Amino acid sequence: MQAPAQDMADAEESSNNNPLIVIVSNRGPFSFTQSEDGTFSSKRGEGGLVTALSALAQKHEVIWVANALSPDDRAWADAQGDTPQPVEGIRLNLITPDEEHYDRFYNVFSNPLLWFIHHELWEIPRQPSITEETWKAWRSYEIINQAFAETIADIIKGANRPVIVFPQDYHLYLVPDYLRELVGESVQIQPFIHIPWPGPDAWRILPKGMRNRILTGLLASNRIGFQTEKDAFNFIQTCRFYLDSAHTYGSRSSIEYDGRRVEAKAYPISIDVDKVRAIAGDETTRTLRSQFRQQLGERKLLLRVDRVEPSKNIIRGFQAFRWLLESYPEYRGKVQMLALLVPSRMEVDQYQDYLKDIMAEVAMINAEYSEALWEPVRVILGGNYHRAIAAMSIYDALLVNPVADGMNLVAKEGAIANENEGVIILSEYAGAYAEMHECALAISPFDIYGTAEAMNEALTMPRDERAKRASALREIVEANGVRNWFYQQVEDAQSAKKEGF
Repeated sequence: MQAPAQDMADAEESSNNNPLIVIVSNRGPFSFTQSEDGTFSSKRGEGGLVTALSALAQKHEVIWVANALSPDDRAWADAQGDTPQPVEGIRLNLITPDEEHYDRFYNVFSNPLLWFIHHELWEIPRQPSITEETWKAWRSYEIINQAFAETIADIIKGANRPVIVFPQDYHLYLVPDYLRELVGESVQIQPFIHIPWPGPDAWRILPKGMRNRILTGLLASNRIGFQTEKDAFNFIQTCRFYLDSAHTYGSRSSIEYDGRRVEAKAYPISIDVDKVRAIAGDETTRTLRSQFRQQLGERKLLLRVDRVEPSKNIIRGFQAFRWLLESYPEYRGKVQMLALLVPSRMEVDQYQDYLKDIMAEVAMINAEYSEALWEPVRVILGGNYHRAIAAMSIYDALLVNPVADGMNLVAKEGAIANENEGVIILSEYAGAYAEMHECALAISPFDIYGTAEAMNEALTMPRDERAKRASALREIVEANGVRNWFYQQVEDAQSAKKEGF
């Protein structure tokens, strides 16, 4: 017979309407370092998702499930066992995947295959080729997704409160279906996809068995979050095109499959406005800003800040700057293009090749146009957030010209950090375009001539027009910070649960 005290505890737990939030991602919010005496120290990641969850953890219980990616992460996971452990207000559970499976899961299937499909970067006549290695990687993708689902099911077993599971991004498309098989309808499952979702044609690259399994895996969710309404609509259309029994019945934002109505909804991700402003004002950033200003002198600054990856369209940006210098000689010696580039996924051949092509293009521009005291393009490689914010605070024009991007937070960071009434030149294929296009200079990322003309317009724009645009951009970003982004997803899941969806 259960003790009265236990009955009271169970009753209190049952009456608790605050949901248990389970975040699921490839990379966790913390990395660990093991000292010689066997103890561990943790370092918090700098991403916006971690920031949003730190605020969320003040209102809800949050458990985060992720892969252990380093030897020290694995050692921490082994030391903690199967029970989530508290780290800075978040209960963390790290999975330790087989290293061969993880390599195939991440470096063969997720990157580059899925990533390049999402960003429509494959050169179809030549790449990709689906080989035996690809199918082995697909099997590893299934295995790791299933391991995540099993871990989540164990964690939430016996929970006497609503549970909302939020798988993050393209690494975990099969988690909803595997988890649904284990726990039934007892939980709300709501993935968020941080990268663009292309139309149906892009998905013909994958064999039917892989493609349809990804779609049905996601359709085991209650709803799916995307960066833009266009991405959500493209997902609906992809499901309709490839799954015979998927129907929209005239809806642009939901689809019915296997007896379930699945919503596809836009939740544009944003930045931590307070954090950006705090970093902009600290001593390290002020010192870096002063150094940049000293190096610039009276020159105007044309800035770009990007990870080194093909979707960012870095080479065409440099080609547009070359055309600007050719068409408007008065800019020679008067404008500095600064590119802060963070190497990314250098273990992938395509990314190594892209970096080489970037540096070759820069070398050609500098060889042609450099003067005794002026080099037109300066590239700084390596991640340094203080340096990026310092440069953002003083740009005259910020170039954000991806050929495909889920959101591109650089545009939002620039709008908040800039103190120079700077102009943002924004690709219509950046997710941020939907929110910011009326106040930015819109470009086609493929139009080198048009981008050069936008550079000229930005650099010659009257001060009052610059100030008007910059103020409007700040207001847009301030109104929708990263905390609001995640709170809205939680609120939608809770409302749907009450309504029986």
